[in-house]
Amino acid sequence: MKQEYVLDGLDCSNCAQKIENGVKGIKGIDGCAVNFAASTLTVSADGKEEQWVTNKVEKKVKSIDPHVTVRQKHKKKSADDGYRHRMINMLIRMAAAIILGAAAYVVHSGPIEFILFLAAYLIIGGDIIIRAVKNISRGQVFDEHFLMALATIGAFLIQQYPEGVAVMLFYQIGELFQGAAVSRSRKSISALMDIRPDYANVKTENGIELVSPEDVQTGDIIVVNPGESIPLDGKVVQGSAMVDTSALTGESVPRKAAEGQDVMSGFINQNGVLLIEVTKGYQESAVSKILDLVQNASSRKARTENFITKFAKYYTPAVVIIAVLLAFVPPLVIPGATLSDWVYRALIFLVISCPCALVVSIPLGFFGGIGAASKAGVLVKGSNYLEALNQVKYAVFDKTGTLTKGSFEVTEIKPAEGFTKDRLLEAAAYAELHSQHPIAESVRKAYGKILSSDAIESYEEISGHGIFAKVNGTEILAGNKKLMDREQVKGVPDEHAGTIVHVAVDQRYAGAIIIADEVKEDAAQAVADLKSLGIKQTVMLTGDSKQTGEAVGKQLGIDEVYAELLPQDKVSRVEALEAKLSPNEKLIFVGDGINDTPVLARADIGAAMGGLGSDAAVEAADVVLMTDQPSKIAEAIRIAKRTRRIVWQNIGFALGVKAIFLILGAFGIATMWEAVFSDVGVTLLAVANAMRVMRLKNR
Repeated sequence: MKQEYVLDGLDCSNCAQKIENGVKGIKGIDGCAVNFAASTLTVSADGKEEQWVTNKVEKKVKSIDPHVTVRQKHKKKSADDGYRHRMINMLIRMAAAIILGAAAYVVHSGPIEFILFLAAYLIIGGDIIIRAVKNISRGQVFDEHFLMALATIGAFLIQQYPEGVAVMLFYQIGELFQGAAVSRSRKSISALMDIRPDYANVKTENGIELVSPEDVQTGDIIVVNPGESIPLDGKVVQGSAMVDTSALTGESVPRKAAEGQDVMSGFINQNGVLLIEVTKGYQESAVSKILDLVQNASSRKARTENFITKFAKYYTPAVVIIAVLLAFVPPLVIPGATLSDWVYRALIFLVISCPCALVVSIPLGFFGGIGAASKAGVLVKGSNYLEALNQVKYAVFDKTGTLTKGSFEVTEIKPAEGFTKDRLLEAAAYAELHSQHPIAESVRKAYGKILSSDAIESYEEISGHGIFAKVNGTEILAGNKKLMDREQVKGVPDEHAGTIVHVAVDQRYAGAIIIADEVKEDAAQAVADLKSLGIKQTVMLTGDSKQTGEAVGKQLGIDEVYAELLPQDKVSRVEALEAKLSPNEKLIFVGDGINDTPVLARADIGAAMGGLGSDAAVEAADVVLMTDQPSKIAEAIRIAKRTRRIVWQNIGFALGVKAIFLILGAFGIATMWEAVFSDVGVTLLAVANAMRVMRLKNR
């Protein structure tokens, strides 16, 4: 059993790690993952009742962080979640501490001064001391509460009372601002994906009924009025309207939805009433899958995130050890050095060492990048895949349905001597009348006139060759060159472009109909964009004929084409290409069909067409293109590069400022006041910078 919870009030990444470790330790819980960026907790516990799991999780979270409240994901956030109460309580405590501190400053004499400063300190920092003691009792020593408690108690021991109170006061102010900044960035990310439908208008015998999208069944008819969001995937059965698809696809130009067309949940009806037959339940709908993918994507962490988590784990204890050495070694070896002076410098070291700026801003940066990609119509299933997109140097494409539309059309009609185009097309259309093959459909569509099945006297499909039909006494052959050779039809020319249907009437060659799979409008641009982004080689793998594959490859500017491949051959080709890669290079494969599933799973990064692609391909892929546009791959790489740039800006900025202040503190230049301001300021600036990831840029 898997349960999902929302952790309201979670604004500390260290607390998120403690909650994850704490819940994992509950007997009966099989697994637990906390997503700090999305503020969610996922718990798996086989053989346990839902209420048992909820009670255990709530109790454990409350013991670790009393400010965090647990609610089940499907339950709405209460209007009063305690935040306002905590805010007012903190402001009262701050005011009381400032008044007592000011009074102590005025009194400025012996025991009374100490008592007033101590009272101010306990009012503003008592909860921090209690948390530090609780965490130490659980074996969690090196966290921000321990650092602040150690630094401020140390300040009192060396009789720096005002600074002890001030450090705790500014730390609490910083926590307040940090919580607000994290909350704001989460809201910005959520706003990018605010496409969850609130209701559905279901048409019933008694009229229109307003119901939850989760309760709508496949086959139900829903009514979508102008201005409303389409709540579930379906097919338009009545009406037409322009729909805004930008929430799912990133495309700003509205699309027309008319009778017989498929529409996806998340589209917004702009100007007409649509009656839609529901084809997928809510859990299978596009909007549900997108939200699920985005919210769970951060559970697959990027190497940079894992590095920062490990770095913080060793960095803080290292700084504490250095601080202890800094406090006690110089007074022993430097003549004239005083213990209180060097202890003060060591305390500054402790204040600066808190790695909040890194452990808060890095996950938010990656989560924002995933949100921005989703807004552009690209679903990235994890931070690790978003980071891997930066290293893509080889782009491998399937042809049909990926670079081409997968719909065959007659592109050229070549009648032989003695036949007209209309006569040739009519003969072919009658021959293909009963065939369900896409090529047959394209021939009938090109003919465009009514065909009478009564005219067909006999009909035979010849496997691997084509069709024989007798129409009104006339014998017609329609198929490939092998059929013409078998029936000893003379005068058949060699044609190489596209798929060719040769036609013979009464053993006389009538001509050829050339059918091609139309290339997608943005396919050539997709290849050009990838090359401009530094992709070394573009490759196309197809099961189609060599002539057709090479013609499409040449048209699009693809470097290498491998044709007439079976699914297992595609896997072999991808493995051969991956063998050429250097350790820091990645290969991306883009496909759409169920036959592409093995390659999507095998490639470093698999990208599937999400609109028309098969469910198996979408499931196996690491990246999903909701618009079926190959050009979105370049867009995803651009967003990945921007995300990495901003994440590394934060790493460099945070470490750089901390290094400077650690050195200044060690030499006695920086005071504890400046140390606190630097720590809080760096965290807020890093979070603000991480929010920039979410702003979509035009090329």
